[in-house]
Amino acid sequence: MDADLILVGGGLANCLLALQLNKRRPDLRLLILERNSELGGNHTWSFHGSDLSPAHFSELEGLIEQSWELYDVRFPDRCRTIQGAYHAIVSERLHARVTAQMGPQIVLNGAAVKVTPQGVELADGRTFRAPGVIDGRGDPGNDALWVCYQKFLGQIVDLENPHGLQGPVLMDATVEQREGFRFIYLLPFSPNRVLIEDTRYSDRPELRRDEMRDEIGRYADDSGWQKQRLVREEEGVLPVVLGGDIAAFWKDDPGVPRSGVRAGLFNPTTGYSLPEAVACAAAIAAMPDLSSPALYAAFRQRSEQLWKRSRFLRLLNRMLFLAAEPEHRYRVLQHFYRLPRVTVDRLYAGRPNAMDRLRILSGKPPVPVIPAIRAMFAARPVRKA
Repeated sequence: MDADLILVGGGLANCLLALQLNKRRPDLRLLILERNSELGGNHTWSFHGSDLSPAHFSELEGLIEQSWELYDVRFPDRCRTIQGAYHAIVSERLHARVTAQMGPQIVLNGAAVKVTPQGVELADGRTFRAPGVIDGRGDPGNDALWVCYQKFLGQIVDLENPHGLQGPVLMDATVEQREGFRFIYLLPFSPNRVLIEDTRYSDRPELRRDEMRDEIGRYADDSGWQKQRLVREEEGVLPVVLGGDIAAFWKDDPGVPRSGVRAGLFNPTTGYSLPEAVACAAAIAAMPDLSSPALYAAFRQRSEQLWKRSRFLRLLNRMLFLAAEPEHRYRVLQHFYRLPRVTVDRLYAGRPNAMDRLRILSGKPPVPVIPAIRAMFAARPVRKA
């Protein structure tokens, strides 16, 4: 055997798991196979402080690039500043941390073409074997889930003058609505450095890159910001789940353990996977048996449990995408942000309680009632051949 455990894909979930395993079980022969030249891709991962327990938050020590104590949301008829911790991790820091601890155990530029419970074959013909294999290569594109998309293109830029932001702007939906619910997302990393991201909750996954870059430039101009330097550009397409069959989702690659988005371990409304990745890393690292059968059972159980407790979130997703015309979808989120901070926190954490659900569905409906009721009970449309 080449290793005790092989992690296929060096994304967020597998990197956090690798760090946990290296910390708790340093004698484990661990191998990370990543198709690109760096781990973590080219990403910024953000999360609310309330998304994690104190114990899980402590596991991210040294990885957090920036933290803030408040954030803003902006809509045509509602602007609000919310007091609450918000944090960001960037891929460069994640790559540096994992590489520093596990350099010899990482294979870069190694695209996997075949993954089984006992081994991996790379595109260049190399093969690796281990009693445990975890496939974390991102969204498998499995047709068992009914999804729409949160897609984004962002630029981290240095500005000529300070931007003046006191904290992140999670949603500025005062911009023109296109392709569904659209907003600008802002993360201020220093007085003169900011991430400006054009984000769209859309029915289709295609990115209109040139248009989105133009919109970022227009937003900067309208804000009075003069760009000095483009630090980097990032993009992504995250699944927003409206429904589906979680058992069918797990029928592909039977017996191969999966992590992260590939395991369905993400918030079905935002597509964000960091809180689930942190919790999962801690749980898996504590398992005495890291063979593929034991890992498969553990990951699948976590995935199915998340699916059960996310039923209400999928209902909200259907209301967002099905109950309103695309240009009016922002009203659903505008209506949501009237609620108490604790309700907002618990929804982002994926754990709204009964009172939260009642609060979310109460009040003057932000969309027509009949379409909203239809959306709540909608079945997945049959795709034409």
